[in-house]
Amino acid sequence: MLDRLDHALRTRPERPAVLTATRTGATRSAATRGELAELADAFAAALYARGLRAGDTVGVAVRPGPRALAVLLALWRLGLRGAVLDPGAGPDVLRARLASARPALVLADAAAQAVAGWARPLARRAAGLELPELAGLGAPVATVGRRLPGCAPALDRHAARSGVPPRFTGDGDADAVIVFTSGTTARPRAVVHTRASLAAGMETVSALFSGGPGDAAAATAGPVLGGTFFVLVPSLVRGAPVALPARSPRILARQLARLAPRDTYLTPPQLRDVLREGARFRGRVWTGSAPAGAELLGRVRESGADEAWGVYALTELFPAAAVESREKAAYEGAGDLVGAPLPGVRAESDSDGQLLLTGPGARHRYLGEDPDPWVRTGDRARLDGAGRIVLEGRAKDMVLRRAENIYPGLYEPALHVPGVELALLVGVPADAAGRDGDGDGCEYGDERLVAVVQPCHGAAEPALRSALAGPLRRMGTAAPDALLFARIPLSGRSRKPDRAATAALAAHRLSSGSGARPWLGSGSRSWPGSGSGSARDGASAKASRARRGAP
Repeated sequence: MLDRLDHALRTRPERPAVLTATRTGATRSAATRGELAELADAFAAALYARGLRAGDTVGVAVRPGPRALAVLLALWRLGLRGAVLDPGAGPDVLRARLASARPALVLADAAAQAVAGWARPLARRAAGLELPELAGLGAPVATVGRRLPGCAPALDRHAARSGVPPRFTGDGDADAVIVFTSGTTARPRAVVHTRASLAAGMETVSALFSGGPGDAAAATAGPVLGGTFFVLVPSLVRGAPVALPARSPRILARQLARLAPRDTYLTPPQLRDVLREGARFRGRVWTGSAPAGAELLGRVRESGADEAWGVYALTELFPAAAVESREKAAYEGAGDLVGAPLPGVRAESDSDGQLLLTGPGARHRYLGEDPDPWVRTGDRARLDGAGRIVLEGRAKDMVLRRAENIYPGLYEPALHVPGVELALLVGVPADAAGRDGDGDGCEYGDERLVAVVQPCHGAAEPALRSALAGPLRRMGTAAPDALLFARIPLSGRSRKPDRAATAALAAHRLSSGSGARPWLGSGSRSWPGSGSGSARDGASAKASRARRGAP
């Protein structure tokens, strides 16, 4: 598909390719199709002139947009492997990732270098961020785009283009991209996609976008709103310009009103933010990268969307399944319905109930590990009678309470009643008094289950408590010990709910007695000694589980 994109950009070079929004939400062109192709040619020539050849690794720290897409096209053309780097990960993590990927060159825009260089004191004071200086981490750095004082030398956009290969002639088994996901500074974990798996994922997204009401030709009539490569590439191949979502929810709401995109892709946090601004949608709306409940998708449809889709995807396999809001709302079983596996995707569960996925779009391997066709998702799941994937929670999110294994994903969807914006069930270390036998009999390593609920703007807590009474009672022995109304912390670029931070917040609020109330419904347990709780961290709790034979 990236080969087709390179050709498509040159057929109608005068047409806009990437759009942005002004403060009023008005649309402006950030790059035409011809400008994007020219930029990719210039980057390819510059990288080739520096001696980079097929199979070499290039670190990429460039914000999503025309330059980042042009860098991807240049890497693809030369058969280079791109390692996606996040300067905000911190110096120790980034240094470990660079040591693992061993890039021959790091491409960074001025913003990435600024927050990691001269703007470090500002970032530290404003957001508590301790960011590394890219140039001091062991790999040469080149600036793409506008160069500011203190930045590395600019990539030479005027390098000779003679001799630059017009296209990579290797096969699809060659590595295309490295994306770091988890692990530690001692052993970073990174997903490696080949050219074949990356292309297969984009083909699946293209087919998904082309489905539904209307045909593919109609889909090119209007712009698409979204900022990921998996939105940009298929849309541009189809001839549709892509508008990058405004960062401000207020401006994004105006952008939606003016642009009226046929297809919109926003993360769940973006949807919640823009809905609070009274945004109106049209056409189809897609969301992923974080859990999206039936209530959120329903609000999107109530705000004008013809369809609202939740996409289940992983860095290891994007996308894997999709479900429309009406199908999700009609599901009455336990767990979170994420839809039937998309064409080419196979789903199974292992003996522990963990969901396994495979297909043409699955990653080839983890960096430094042997290839494995099956992706172990870390999600507990089952397939229902219709072959649809139903998530039952993250295996690592399991809460152990009085020798009972509780998987939050089984129950969290039921907490998203009207007026609830986001809800998590988290485990908090049990009170110290319980370990001595003076509390309610809990043993060392036990946890207490807390429902942390983030109300929608303007929702009254007494009304929410009443609305949640039924769902909480229906949780039976898994009912939480406490119900806490609070804003749930988010993490990462995709702003997923941060379970560890939410658990820490719950532990603090419960131990201090500030704002938390015990839930005393049928089958639940009161919070013991909430004024003097122990503050043991999650690592201790996990170690305790291991000692007791719990997963």
